[in-house]
Amino acid sequence: MDHTKDGQPLYRRILVKLSGEALQGDLGYGLDPAKLARVCQEIKQVVDLGVEVAIVIGSGNLIRGVDFYTAGMDRITADQMGMLATVINGLALQDAFTQQSIPVKVMSAFPVPGLVEVNNTRAAREALKDGTVVIFTGGTGNPLVTTDSAAALRGIEVNAEVVLKATKVDGVFAADPIKNPKAERYKSLTYDEVIEQRLGVMDLNAIFLCRDNSLPLRVFNMNKQGALKRIMLGEDIGTLIKTGE
Repeated sequence: MDHTKDGQPLYRRILVKLSGEALQGDLGYGLDPAKLARVCQEIKQVVDLGVEVAIVIGSGNLIRGVDFYTAGMDRITADQMGMLATVINGLALQDAFTQQSIPVKVMSAFPVPGLVEVNNTRAAREALKDGTVVIFTGGTGNPLVTTDSAAALRGIEVNAEVVLKATKVDGVFAADPIKNPKAERYKSLTYDEVIEQRLGVMDLNAIFLCRDNSLPLRVFNMNKQGALKRIMLGEDIGTLIKTGE
């Protein structure tokens, strides 16, 4: 990736995929106000560059539907609980952004009267254009679909130039970097390589959506301070995945 000139951001509009785990504290579950504030500060750094930011939030810090239905709960019910939990995370993020004087709007894929707006693509685009951070909750509004797919879908809908998947590791590796610290980090991949090598970057539906719509994806470590801003300024951080030439 080429570095930008004169400190101008590489992208004008981005979608950040945040896992629910990004908001939890050292206890391993729930919401940590300090983590919320830090995530918002990282986002604020790129908003201050003039970058328009949309966010898709997961729910793993509160509920992981897969854990419930593997324990015997009806899968549809478990997924619906997870979808509702993303709304809780969205409201928490909204409050944290508001405390830092960042304009913010929360939208849900399904109606939650009195709490958040129902997702509206045109309204989301207009809000982004005005410098408002838009937080998408509720996944796609359907069970059996992950928030990875929601991130790809919303990224396409709002005409984001890239999807940035925030993780706990420094990108995509040839092997599990936690089990093998010497595992090679890929600097770049094509979507077809991700599929062929079964790298598990995102679920396949999300990968296909991004590939078929020529939407680049960058996987990076959100825990590294300033990483998001450095990506915006052209640094080659994490792993860039895009459609092959």
